[in-house]
Amino acid sequence: MSTEATSNSAITSAGSSDALIGMAALGKTAAALALVVAIIFLCSALLKRWTRQGSHQNVNLKVVGSTAVGNRERVVIVDVEGTWLVLGVGNGHISKLHELSAPRPPSNGNVPGQRFSQRLAKALQKHPTRDSASASSDSDTTP
Repeated sequence: MSTEATSNSAITSAGSSDALIGMAALGKTAAALALVVAIIFLCSALLKRWTRQGSHQNVNLKVVGSTAVGNRERVVIVDVEGTWLVLGVGNGHISKLHELSAPRPPSNGNVPGQRFSQRLAKALQKHPTRDSASASSDSDTTP
C-alpha cells in the first residue's frame, strides 16, 4: 500500500506543478498584454498632445458650425479672417457652396457668449421679484 500512496502523491505533485507552470505562463501572458495596452494608451495620449500643438498655427481659421446632410456629407461654415465660407464636405472632396461676410456681434447687452447665469443675474437686477415687493408691503401693514 505504501507504493500506491507514493505513486498517488507523485501524481498529485506532478499535477500541481503543471498547474503552477500553467498559472505562471498565464500570468506572464497577462502582464505582456497589459504592457502592450499601456503602450497603446501612452502613444495615443502623446499623439493627441502633439496634434493639439500643431492646430494653434491656424488662428485665423475657425469652424463656426456644421450639420450632417447625409451619411457622409456635411455642410460646414468656416470663418476665415472675417469671411464666412459655406463648404460642402463629402466623400473625399470639399466644395465651396457660398461666401459671405461674417455678421457683426449684436450691439445690445445680449452677447451670445455670455453665460446663462450672468444673463439671469442681470435680469433679476433690472426687475425686482414679486416676493420682495410683497414682503415689504406685508411688513408695512403689521403692527
